[in-house]
Amino acid sequence: MAEPDAEPEIVRKRTRNSAKTKASILAAARVEFADRGFEGARVDAIAERAGANKRLLYHYFGNKEDLYRAVLLDAYQEIRRGERALSLDQYDPIQAMDRLVRFTFRHFLANPWFPRLLGTENIENARFLKTLPDIKALHSPLVGQIAAIIERGNQEGLFRRDVDPVQLYISVAALGFFYVSNTATLSVIFERDLSSVGMVQEREAHAVQMVLDYLRAKPGA
Repeated sequence: MAEPDAEPEIVRKRTRNSAKTKASILAAARVEFADRGFEGARVDAIAERAGANKRLLYHYFGNKEDLYRAVLLDAYQEIRRGERALSLDQYDPIQAMDRLVRFTFRHFLANPWFPRLLGTENIENARFLKTLPDIKALHSPLVGQIAAIIERGNQEGLFRRDVDPVQLYISVAALGFFYVSNTATLSVIFERDLSSVGMVQEREAHAVQMVLDYLRAKPGA
């Protein structure tokens, strides 16, 4: 006679295996789509890279377009989770912006597939991103958080008042995105190894300084 909890344990194992397989497929798909674009990516290659049966891939994610949408959503959710973990409201305005700029820069640096994936989606004119119902909800809290930091900074006489939080975040993202996505070409043009630790650290400090200098309240303003 089977133990009373034998069936639930089997269910738990199946759930864990399912989650592991899904994660492996997503990880493989993000690399394939980032490297080859949407049109060039192959489902067979994704399944092979993930070590998963192609039928399971279709079972969990549907067709190629649905898998690509899942990769996009997962990529944005990942960076948003990282931003929430910064707990920016616990820091003074200058420290909060410093942390946000450094995190954004380091996220692009640690995940070079992300800028490539975004490049792919821009080539597609954001046609898949437009179909993700959760994408606006993911970004709204971040914009609100930045607005709150600017407001606190202004109240303390540290930051200027006339700052659009959306424009500010675009600038913060651009300072890291452009550097990471163009490291190879810029290294050749300027004859510097922009991937070296020293150059990366210099660039990160430069990005922080640019944002803080822009935000800083002018005397008498």
